[in-house]
Amino acid sequence: MVIHVVRPGDSLYRIAQAYGVSVQYLAQQNELRDPNRLTPGQTIVVPQPAETYVVKRGDTLGDIAAKHGTSVISLWQNNPQLGGTDRIYPGQTLTISFKEPKLGTLAVNGYAYPNIDQRILRRTLPYLTYLSVFSYGFDASGRIIPQNAELLTKMAKQYGVKPLLVLTTLGEDGQFSGERAHALLRDPRARGVLLESLDQVLANQGFAGVDIDFEYIPPEDDEVYASFVNEVRTRLAPQGMTVMVALAPKTSAEQRGLLYEAHDYRALGASADDVLLMTYEWGYALSAPMAVAPIDKVAQVVSFATSVVPPDKIFMGIPNYGYDWTLPYVQGRSRARSLGNVQATEQAIQVGAPIQYDETAQSPHYNYWRERAEHEVWFEDARSIRAKLALAGEFRLRGVSIWNIMRYFPQLWLVLNELYNIEKLD
Repeated sequence: MVIHVVRPGDSLYRIAQAYGVSVQYLAQQNELRDPNRLTPGQTIVVPQPAETYVVKRGDTLGDIAAKHGTSVISLWQNNPQLGGTDRIYPGQTLTISFKEPKLGTLAVNGYAYPNIDQRILRRTLPYLTYLSVFSYGFDASGRIIPQNAELLTKMAKQYGVKPLLVLTTLGEDGQFSGERAHALLRDPRARGVLLESLDQVLANQGFAGVDIDFEYIPPEDDEVYASFVNEVRTRLAPQGMTVMVALAPKTSAEQRGLLYEAHDYRALGASADDVLLMTYEWGYALSAPMAVAPIDKVAQVVSFATSVVPPDKIFMGIPNYGYDWTLPYVQGRSRARSLGNVQATEQAIQVGAPIQYDETAQSPHYNYWRERAEHEVWFEDARSIRAKLALAGEFRLRGVSIWNIMRYFPQLWLVLNELYNIEKLD
């Protein structure tokens, strides 16, 4: 795999010629809306197939997979143009394998809301190990608030993906509630009701486990929170279900702040099957402009996490979005606009902004003017994704977790699939 960074004067035709591929292939793989328009600093992923196959009349994906000693899932992964469907046609060229050997195997978790576009979900599922459906709350008695995700869980299983119910303390206002967490954790009766209710919802909607995401928990509840996670795991283990817990991005056990103190990495790592590090939101809607997940900051969190939790239990978070800030930034008043990575690149092309790359943060960014106001945009591209995957590999982590998969980002999956085998569970 090659990640080509567009230079001034480059065209997709010139790039295709340089790597011995067609313009159509590059445009298709990177899903370029207008192949005739690029901007300096933009990344173009150039896949390097080792073996290809031209579809013949009467072929099916299953037949092609069997003939080449591979799987339909692998064909979907290597050919994103299929969209996770079995629709093929005579004369179509499919990639069977790539030139470079894989660096290893990663498990991949992806977060989605129940209203995700089914086409996006179908395209993404081949690249996932787990699908975390966000989110399920509970009332004061501990009963899970109903929500319908049966279609998502059914689709996930068709692609060898384990669906997880994300259990949160989100209130009606859409904010995490420390008070709600405290009330549940300190009430044995409510905890018992929640366990019973969780059992029912998991079974009725076809989930394979739970991802527990309690945030802003009062610091004095750290031990009882770890105990609660262990209770859930003990309850679900006989059914072969997975229990994960999402952790705020800490760099030390003593880190202060309401977001961090009740998240005891060592205790929660021992209580759950796996942990998810929420390694993003350094740059966020209310912050000053900066990378959402600077690699140096992410590395500090991963370094601490692996010192107290076995690396083969850790998923590292990767953001699938960016922010657009209006300058000048005014603390307490400014609010950035969230945008997808494809949208960020297309906007740079539209406004004629060259994309820069911060080597310390390993993140792309650019500035532009609109309506007499300067804007600053930070997002993710193929280079920043590769850097994050390299970090996960360096620390020998179990996998990565994508927040979130609601907007399809082709370069994310191209880079991930060429570098790593993706763990699929029975």
